[in-house]
Amino acid sequence: MTREGAAAQTVNILIVAQAGRLSYEAALFAASFNARGGTGFRLVVAEPAPGPLWPEDPGIRQPEIRTLLEDLGAQMRSFESRHFGAAYPYGNKIEALEVLPEGEPFVFFDTDTLVLDRLDRVPFDFDRPTASLRREGTWPQIELYGPGYTQIWTSLYDRFGLDFASSLDLTQPDEYWQRYLYFNAGFFFYRCPRVFGQRFRDYALSVRDDPPPELACQSLDPWLDQVVLPLVIHGLGGGRDTLPAGLLDGEVTCHYRLLPLLYARESDKVVDVLEEVAAPNRIKKVLKGHEPFKRMIYQGRGRKVRALFDRENLPRKEQAIRNRIKREGFWMR
Repeated sequence: MTREGAAAQTVNILIVAQAGRLSYEAALFAASFNARGGTGFRLVVAEPAPGPLWPEDPGIRQPEIRTLLEDLGAQMRSFESRHFGAAYPYGNKIEALEVLPEGEPFVFFDTDTLVLDRLDRVPFDFDRPTASLRREGTWPQIELYGPGYTQIWTSLYDRFGLDFASSLDLTQPDEYWQRYLYFNAGFFFYRCPRVFGQRFRDYALSVRDDPPPELACQSLDPWLDQVVLPLVIHGLGGGRDTLPAGLLDGEVTCHYRLLPLLYARESDKVVDVLEEVAAPNRIKKVLKGHEPFKRMIYQGRGRKVRALFDRENLPRKEQAIRNRIKREGFWMR
């Protein structure tokens, strides 16, 4: 079902918010979605409910943030943390899928994302899921004398009865990380949240609770969601090439991660959209409650970070960008 084929059906946009930084990021996302996102999409903000897997209430604590989200058109929904909780908060994006209606197409975004342009520009094929290719080779970390990429990934595909060979990018050399299907989980989509969510949950729990022997030297925290996401997408008929390049994580959305990184490396358009959607008084009044937003956006620290870097000649590794910002005393999160 392409976006055109689903034109009569509203697509659910899902983000997860909880106490602290993510609640402010959710408000900024909602402001950009409301200003730029176009029609045919419904914003749903899911928040984890209190329960035994959370030592404190994980929900949004500031009533002014909740009010702003609702004023911006977001539907607030609560979900129960049954498997992950505080021990692995990245699992929220897995368990939150249960709040969406079965059989309705969805797009999940991390809260640290800005909507830059109309989402209906994106030709989503909800029968062929994919996720963000804006990533580095963060997993697995190959150990001397240990199994290589092929052995590690083959063990996971075999675990779930998936065809490993068809997942490979044969234009990339053997034992190079980009040969293997690997995503950042900053966005993903499918035609049904229940089907996707159940498979995401089952694969994640299987790998977490009973990892294949080939993973003995590999860390799954915080990488578990990104380890199993390629398996879910491949098993549901998706892959790395189901969207045109340059739209999500490009002209239409920006997964900025943290504001210092946004100001350091993103385009002028991203900075302009950020400062435009954050400017109205009702939004500014709320976002200033978060110190990094206050300093970076409203007090000019972000522009000082921006002046440190040449966007045409950025360091190849993100860590080098982070280190430069920290040395200058501008790092905030």
